[in-house]
Amino acid sequence: MPYRSPLLDVPGSIPPPDDHPEAGVPWHWGDPFAEQRTATRGVVVIDRSHREVLAVTGEERLSWLHLVISQHVTDLAEGSGTEALVLDSQGRVETHMVLAHLDGTVWLDGDPEPRVTSALPKGGPQTLREYLDAMKFWSKVDIRDATDELAVLTVLGPDSERVLSAVGAEIGPEPYAVVALPGGGFARRMPWPGRFSVDLAVPRAELAGWWKKLTDAGARAAGSWVFDALRVESLRPRLGVDTDDRTIPHEVGWVGSAAHVAKGCYRGQETVSKVHNVGRPPRNLLLLHLDGSPEIRPEPGDPVLLDGRTVGRVGTVIQHHELGPIALALVKRSTPVGAELLTGSEDELVQAAIDPDSVPSELPAPGRAAAAQLRG
Repeated sequence: MPYRSPLLDVPGSIPPPDDHPEAGVPWHWGDPFAEQRTATRGVVVIDRSHREVLAVTGEERLSWLHLVISQHVTDLAEGSGTEALVLDSQGRVETHMVLAHLDGTVWLDGDPEPRVTSALPKGGPQTLREYLDAMKFWSKVDIRDATDELAVLTVLGPDSERVLSAVGAEIGPEPYAVVALPGGGFARRMPWPGRFSVDLAVPRAELAGWWKKLTDAGARAAGSWVFDALRVESLRPRLGVDTDDRTIPHEVGWVGSAAHVAKGCYRGQETVSKVHNVGRPPRNLLLLHLDGSPEIRPEPGDPVLLDGRTVGRVGTVIQHHELGPIALALVKRSTPVGAELLTGSEDELVQAAIDPDSVPSELPAPGRAAAAQLRG
């Protein structure tokens, strides 16, 4: 059975359209633009309880995880977190997760139903839990599916500290700081979306109770539309929507934040290191401003066109309360910033323009710079 949050039964909640990536949780609560404004000026709470949660315990949890995910975690301190990926052998992104290390457990939460390629000779897709189990070998670790234990809520906005304090969830200002919640679960400071974001992993049986505590403390109910709008504005990709089966971490800003370029041992590391040191990603994740005059909108996966040639693909498309219709898109690095682009289906094309502030700066590749210095 597909997941369905109990908060969809609360009066005022509106579910997303069929087959929406955020199916199972409220899309909005009647006024998505007012909810977005509150998220930037006040405080909102968003139900993200459709996320899957894994728990890794055991004395070798950090040294073992260090070998199977893309991030450097051997020294991940208690009370801290990070982001990480699982890549295939060619360095292409298969899943993204956020970590929290607390009380001898590393919690991994990510988008629903992640699928990764088996590292065993038989190959083929498998769940993240199955992949991690297959990689245990003789390591002293235990892995369990904790999705039935914890549900994720996200508190956004400059007034979030007041609300969090009222419910006993005070947390330090450092990105990815983690603290225990009263009664179980944890709070984790996030550097996105927006400037003020805290994830609360609360006991799933108490999801509705935590929602009521947060809204009673002054947080406005908001839906996944708000989270996606601020995520797009922050240039943060959503796995499977803003990525495709060719995406490497460099294209979507996950090098550094989720993939370590210097540590070895993990699958796909050679590609990560090579592109970082001597290459360039073939595409960049950019923000597109869409023409708002027609009623049509592109869909995720639609091509981005320049003079009739495909130069990219559209990911998340969203209506932002200030920016209007915007989208994330993976666009060829050679595409001129001021180009007049089109996107959408063949008979329903929409004009699009690259936001110049979203174009990453191109610093010399470290390996190329070092080689140039050696040549004198």
